[in-house]
Amino acid sequence: MSNYSFEDFMNIIRKLRSKEGCPWDREQTHESLKTCLIEECYETIEAIDNKDNENLCEELGDILLQVTLHSAIAEETQEFSIDDVITAETEKMIRRHPHVFGDTVINNSEGVVKNWEEIKKMEKKANNIVEEILEVPKAFPATIRAEKIQKKASKAGMDFEGYEQVFKKVYEELQELRESIENGDKREIEEEYGDVLFTIVNLSRFLQLNAENSLTNATNKFINRFVDVFALAESRGKNLCELSPMEQDVLWREVKLSFD
Repeated sequence: MSNYSFEDFMNIIRKLRSKEGCPWDREQTHESLKTCLIEECYETIEAIDNKDNENLCEELGDILLQVTLHSAIAEETQEFSIDDVITAETEKMIRRHPHVFGDTVINNSEGVVKNWEEIKKMEKKANNIVEEILEVPKAFPATIRAEKIQKKASKAGMDFEGYEQVFKKVYEELQELRESIENGDKREIEEEYGDVLFTIVNLSRFLQLNAENSLTNATNKFINRFVDVFALAESRGKNLCELSPMEQDVLWREVKLSFD
């Protein structure tokens, strides 16, 4: 098996983008590659969750492909180069780790995170909490963006005192959602439903849980149980789609007991 250097790989990407290269690669832009980048990141996360190191190695390579493709595209218009990307990130790592590359003394990870955020705030030149909130990327997954916004609002003193208050707020939002459903106003229903979700994320924050991970785990649990319910129905000569909701619930409870 041959060993290639990073420069070898970068030259391959440049070749793919050249007139003698690949039609698909030549057509790509920063905008057209957005979905690819997101998908590769999620596939990498799945490899980590599955503890599949071989697949993780492959998926990290796919992320590297995205980085180099974007850099090659930028090189062609002289916006920036891969060297600029590496240099900027290297300088950032040195700048944000003064306890390693400077004289700052920090003895625990909490201090590291706090110092990182302070340095980041100075870099972004955010003058107040409003500017910080407005700088949270809109492209983040909804639960992650909500949590970041809530944490920043908390720094300004706008927060609940404890999870009991959040529980109360959840019930209030659910009641408002019910009322909007009874009113039949679609726009109002969507707004109130969003408020419920936002408050649930707040609850996860107070319980020191990751809302994105929790929802992912719940979805995976549902998939696993659905597969088992489907198989159980088939083993008894039944078609799950043809069963009544009550019959489906009986099978679901039976499967759930087997997990417990």
